[in-house]
Amino acid sequence: MKSEKITFTGALGTPLAARLDRPEGPVRAAALFAHCFTCSKDIAAARRIAGRLAALGIAVLRFDFTGLGHSGGEFANTGFSSNVGDLLAAARWMEGEGLAPQLIIGHSLGGAAVIKAAPEIRAARAIVTIGAPADPAHVAHNLGGKIDEIRTQGSALVDLAGRTFEIRQSFLDDIAGASLDDALPNLGAALLVLHAPRDQIVGIDNASRLFAAAKHPKSYVSLDDADHLLTREEDADYAAEVIAAWAKRYLTLVEEPATEAAPEGVVRVSEAEAAGFRQDVTIGGRHQLVADEPASVGGTDLGPSPYQLLAAALGACTTMTLRMYARRKGFGLDHLSCDVTHGRSHRADGEGCERKGSQVDVFRRVIRVRGSLSPDDRARLLDIADKCPVHRTLHAGAVVETEIVAQ
Repeated sequence: MKSEKITFTGALGTPLAARLDRPEGPVRAAALFAHCFTCSKDIAAARRIAGRLAALGIAVLRFDFTGLGHSGGEFANTGFSSNVGDLLAAARWMEGEGLAPQLIIGHSLGGAAVIKAAPEIRAARAIVTIGAPADPAHVAHNLGGKIDEIRTQGSALVDLAGRTFEIRQSFLDDIAGASLDDALPNLGAALLVLHAPRDQIVGIDNASRLFAAAKHPKSYVSLDDADHLLTREEDADYAAEVIAAWAKRYLTLVEEPATEAAPEGVVRVSEAEAAGFRQDVTIGGRHQLVADEPASVGGTDLGPSPYQLLAAALGACTTMTLRMYARRKGFGLDHLSCDVTHGRSHRADGEGCERKGSQVDVFRRVIRVRGSLSPDDRARLLDIADKCPVHRTLHAGAVVETEIVAQ
């Protein structure tokens, strides 16, 4: 993922700070992310979701609302309406850059703002809310005992998530007058509601109200025991994976063209983060998986290791080749499977076994077949297994050409 610093003008005329996270390869679609109340674009959940989408070829713009993070303006002058205006300004900036957002994601109050703004964003095809309130006025409960002071004094300093913010009467008036009732039935896009049943900030009943008011297509996924901000890495990763898998059904993704040099497309591997070994793997611009290493060697074990992927390639090629042969010969093969294990062994001749490189990689296949097969049929299938393309590549060796390109 390549991240660019971006600045555009928000609803109140002040510069808003943003990051545009681009995929390593071609941009296939674009998404817009709105953060939670008093948070910023750099919250961990936003970074992880943007990274997962970028691995799919989706560029993501995440920005700081007016008066927050690195954006200009005074937070005290903002409200729910200005948040919606900032979102629309972000969408217009993206359209001007040829990145009209098909996917719009909002966290907490940002989710409510996304719903309110969605009917006005023409490119929107999919909307995602994470821990969002069904009513913007819900955020008032975060102000605790300061509401009376705000009403009598016109404003008050409120501690929110360890920071002090000035909240004015205009803010209370704005959220009190805001409603999602008109927007929810008119999103013009699919809706995914993500919410944790144990969310202590925005109760689960809000998810029920959002879901009930929206029209199909709509989906709900529980975030189980996650907290409101998805502070645990595994919770943020889960939300990111769900969003990426769900959104593909609704987005118009630009196909990455095959070339003469890469007729099956490019297999693109990109670090999920520099601290570990987890890799995002995108295949031909259409399929995605994760590679990792076991925890015993410093990985997080969230995906197969490189050698496991290689074993999977051998197993898949073996069963495909056998099925094609059995189909052509009319064998009564009802089902087959292939277990593949990988290890290392000393060379069979025993010569030079103490020398560096004297060990060889050994892939062991156990092919299981079911059906009305004669002993001769099974023997023929065993011969054909050695003719599968991946087996032949591994056995014969291959040429790997490598270059380094600075970005």
